[in-house]
Amino acid sequence: MIQIAEQLAQTVPATRACDALRVSRSALYRARRPRPTPPVLDTPGRRRALSADEKAVVRATLNSARFQDDAPREVYATLLDEGTYLCSVPTMYRILQENQEIRERRDQLRHPTYAKPELLATAPNQVWTWDITKLLGPVKWVYFYLYVLLDLFSRFVVGWLIAERESTELAQALMAESCTRQAIPPHQLTIHADRGAPMIAKPLALLLADLGVTESHSRPHVSNDNPFSEAQFKTLKYQPDYPERFGSQADARTWTQRFFPWYNFEHRHSGIGWMTPAAVHYGQAAQLWQHRQAVLHQAYAAHPERFVKGLPQPLALPSAVWINPPRAEAPAATPPSVDMDDLH
Repeated sequence: MIQIAEQLAQTVPATRACDALRVSRSALYRARRPRPTPPVLDTPGRRRALSADEKAVVRATLNSARFQDDAPREVYATLLDEGTYLCSVPTMYRILQENQEIRERRDQLRHPTYAKPELLATAPNQVWTWDITKLLGPVKWVYFYLYVLLDLFSRFVVGWLIAERESTELAQALMAESCTRQAIPPHQLTIHADRGAPMIAKPLALLLADLGVTESHSRPHVSNDNPFSEAQFKTLKYQPDYPERFGSQADARTWTQRFFPWYNFEHRHSGIGWMTPAAVHYGQAAQLWQHRQAVLHQAYAAHPERFVKGLPQPLALPSAVWINPPRAEAPAATPPSVDMDDLH
């Protein structure tokens, strides 16, 4: 049809010829343009790829004393200025790659691979977590530092102190005193913390080794490897009477002396069956659970119509608490790693 339109266009305008034959004018004009002759790529005696000898010359040039510190693009441009063409820049890179001679020349920081801490507690005094948080002082840039040791299974605060600085010596004293108070035998306890300076200090590691306590640390720059301590700090700072600033270290100590007895003996956690930390830590939770069950059964017997789901049961007590449970091995009844009430 294009040939017919071309012939008709010899006697009538091209537009009328295309309209009559319903041919696109662009197709007609495209047919009129001469097509370039493609270059002959493979002819007898010619090869596109470099020969082994030519590759050897390129490699020798790139690795020569003159060019060994230059990038292939610089070598390419320098040789062109001198009237020499060996090959294209991508070909230079391919030749170097074939000989494993391409690498990052700059010194790069290599981060080691840190294993994810996986800690399991099935009873009190098996795993403790600890951290340090800042309490705002009377003026800007003045802080007091609160050290807190928390039992993973029971959420019981086993030790705390307030200081004007972060100190390895104070951390050592807190660890030793808390282990003595809780009568921790050797090779029973693991203490988990992040990678702050006091936490990874060598004197503290030596003390824990002497006490027969295993150390565990969060991965660098991972914020959720120590969630229990973070949740406890949030509970502390979200108290209705928590002040915007403390007037002195004595004021901060007075406030925390009221807070921690409440936290341990009155505050009830969803993650431990709405028990107090002290009840779980000192083995009273099972008896309290039985008492709650009896009360619920009495209420059900009196008004069963009010319980549409049947006989009520108290919230289950924890049997295992994890930090980073294995995906395939995590128990189905494992409570969440962060208490729901601590997030309110």
